[in-house]
Amino acid sequence: MTPLDSRCITVLSGLPGDRSGPVFPGVTRDAVKLAFDRARRRAGVSGFRFHDLRHEATTRLFELGLSSAEVQSVTGHKTAAMLARYTHLQAVDLAKKLG
Repeated sequence: MTPLDSRCITVLSGLPGDRSGPVFPGVTRDAVKLAFDRARRRAGVSGFRFHDLRHEATTRLFELGLSSAEVQSVTGHKTAAMLARYTHLQAVDLAKKLG
């Protein structure tokens, strides 16, 4: 189970229909990836994969101040080593925290 923030819960609560099943019934993983690739090409962005979004989200959660255990709970990473592999903190941000 993935925790959701209050804004997400509000949006999902406002959707019509039964909320006990999938959020987007009938939408396949491949359909989402194809839509992402189409949008990426239209935007003229190259070298950016759908999976890169997971790296970005993981890093942003740390930037919000969540602990490793909290981020791991949200992202579903099984090990701390894999979580670290997905985390790309900026040196300038770390330097600011150090003072």
